[in-house]
Amino acid sequence: MTANIEIQNVTKRYGSMTVLDGLSLSIKANEFMVFLGPSGCGKSTLLRMIAGLESVDEGTISINGERIDTLPPGQRDIAMVFQSYALYPHMTVADNMAFGLRNISVSPDVISSRVAEAARMLEIGHLLERKPGQLSGGQRQRVAIGRAIVKEPKAFLFDEPLSNLDAALRVRTRVELAQLRNRVRSTMIFVTHDQIEAMTLADRIVVMNNRKIEQIGTPMEIYSRPASRFVATFVGSPTMNFLNVGLTEENGFLRAKLPDGTELQTAIRSSGPKAGEFALGIRAEAVKLANGVPATTTGKVDVLERLGDRTLLYTSLKDGTVVVAEDIGNSRVAIGDEVALTLDGSRTHLFDTAGNAWHNEEGGHG
Repeated sequence: MTANIEIQNVTKRYGSMTVLDGLSLSIKANEFMVFLGPSGCGKSTLLRMIAGLESVDEGTISINGERIDTLPPGQRDIAMVFQSYALYPHMTVADNMAFGLRNISVSPDVISSRVAEAARMLEIGHLLERKPGQLSGGQRQRVAIGRAIVKEPKAFLFDEPLSNLDAALRVRTRVELAQLRNRVRSTMIFVTHDQIEAMTLADRIVVMNNRKIEQIGTPMEIYSRPASRFVATFVGSPTMNFLNVGLTEENGFLRAKLPDGTELQTAIRSSGPKAGEFALGIRAEAVKLANGVPATTTGKVDVLERLGDRTLLYTSLKDGTVVVAEDIGNSRVAIGDEVALTLDGSRTHLFDTAGNAWHNEEGGHG
């Protein structure tokens, strides 16, 4: 069985501090939803409220139309994987995975079958007789995931389960989780501050910041059409370039005057408000060396970041504004070079002083 989860106007307070303020969200059956945001944004608190480990001060949480926020954790048919593993040190791997099932009197044959299948999925069959103290951090995390899988719950909740792993194992386990969700058809909610984890795993991402939801969308919607300057800054590496601009109108579209005085035609319609200050947002892959095409502006290269398949050029415009551009992996540009840059105006965004986004003509105001 799987879960449709409805969160309606949920508020959470600790004393006088509000950490979630009137938040509403719908999670579909079999969806892999990722809560993404910086530390302190409320994403883990929201997850723990779904699990029943934190109380709901206002609002409701329902699964398949039935309210659960008044139920104890054990009655919600949810399995949670913690960042800290939370394994019993005196039990073997097999016993850790089976413990919850034994507590609810599942038959030994069913327990044995589920443990064996989970161990196969997670490639920990050879570890079943070991105890947690004999395992690496990555192996312990797999056991914790296996303990959740054997319960066959309506929903899985993951609270930053990869954050204690080293870099190489983190990448491998991230791929394994992506493969696992194809084998285990269930609703999954995953909390992380790592945008790569979110972009790799999610069907949809909930970007959270400062007690509220900034945007909900597929990974590429979040990346390509950020609803706010915060989302544009938080998702994407390197972060989006921002340039303070003046705006004029040409043929029904906005034209941006860059800080160094050069101008760039955008694909953003001029039907929206143009008064006030705006920042032009453009990602590094939309800023290239001119190489025979008309240049938008010029800059001096301060830093080169060679990433193998591409090279990032950190350039200073005449007024001192820093713009990150992208070149080929085997770039011949050197630090100190003056380079001509072309900015793709069709891939720009505008952000007002409140941080709200204005996009190209395909979507209008974000």
